[in-house]
Amino acid sequence: MPSSSPKPAMARAEFIALMAMMFATIAFSIDAMLPAMPDIARELTPDIPTRAPLIMTAFVLGMGIGTFFTGPLSDAFGRKTVMISGAAIYIAASAVAWASSTFEIVLAARVVQGIGAAGPRVVSIALIRDLYSGRDMAKIVSIVMMIFTLVPGFAPTLGHMIILSSGWRGIFLAFIVFSVISVLWLGLRLPETLARENRRPLRPHLMVAAIREMFEHPIVRLSIIAQTLCMAMLFTLLMLIQPVYEQIFDKQDTFHLWFGGIALVSAIASFLNAVLVGRLGMRRLITTALGIQFVLSLLVLTQNAIFGSSAFAIFAVWQAYVFFQAGLTIGNLNAIAMEPMGHIAGMAASVIGAVSTVLGAAIASPIGLLFDGTLRPLVGAVLLMATLAFIVMRQMGRVEARQPAE
Repeated sequence: MPSSSPKPAMARAEFIALMAMMFATIAFSIDAMLPAMPDIARELTPDIPTRAPLIMTAFVLGMGIGTFFTGPLSDAFGRKTVMISGAAIYIAASAVAWASSTFEIVLAARVVQGIGAAGPRVVSIALIRDLYSGRDMAKIVSIVMMIFTLVPGFAPTLGHMIILSSGWRGIFLAFIVFSVISVLWLGLRLPETLARENRRPLRPHLMVAAIREMFEHPIVRLSIIAQTLCMAMLFTLLMLIQPVYEQIFDKQDTFHLWFGGIALVSAIASFLNAVLVGRLGMRRLITTALGIQFVLSLLVLTQNAIFGSSAFAIFAVWQAYVFFQAGLTIGNLNAIAMEPMGHIAGMAASVIGAVSTVLGAAIASPIGLLFDGTLRPLVGAVLLMATLAFIVMRQMGRVEARQPAE
């Protein structure tokens, strides 16, 4: 990295806190909504309450769409311009969702809100890369991601408290306040990090060529398929977790505490991954994690079929492992896909994130509508997707084994 790279006007601790807040926009926007699902179902879609979880995947769908564009746009117009524009879109969509009286408008607003939230998700990494490199960058990203993994532990409880004081619509006001604070902090304290002479104009033909190259590479293609399935497992759980707690285990009043506690415990997967990946390698670690997911899901589904239900403790362990497995697979799959794409890293990061997120949400959405008051749709879907992802990883191993001879 050139020695003339700009340095932040703020201290490193403040810079890390700002980046962590930008990243937290995603987790807060998803997990704080979980306790609101019953109220939204009763008020906006009482005839088809199973539609309420679409509130979750609508946001994820929008975020995936936005992920495709925000990276190239920030290269062309600057980091702050794209992040501030994204925040403006996010705030406007939150206001529409707060004021809307129909479920369809809330869904549409959540899609647009996700598009706006893609700015903090993608551009923050590019912004960090503008200012730091090597071990400094790795340390900052690690700290930011560590803070990010803790947010799901607190967001549902915060959402629950907001609902108690101001109803489910108050959560959208909280989103607005959160985004206003973060974007003002960014705008007032951090200068633009990408100099005009280093910006790259948008070239659609280069974007198309990069996408074609990625999907023609077998390892990259298989990694994206596996990552899509892993994302779909996570999104399916997020869609159905609140109805499961409420209708199967009668724990709606303590849902936010259970979810938060399990999320915090599962966050250790990120630390465990750092220890294991050097010993096992990324592909082997992913394949092992998916194999364990297959076994656990098969056991829960079998036990549920034999006895008609599952003990809450069994489900809680299974839920924790779904989160845990995501921590062991998604990041490593992204790294595998990025490895041969270093010459188009920015575009590759956007495409991989966009495709896996959008398709993952598209897979999870119809599964969420199948909820029938039992664990079968949720656990069965995860079992099927874990099986398919495991097969994909085995195929990746065969492709890698052939490569040296080719």
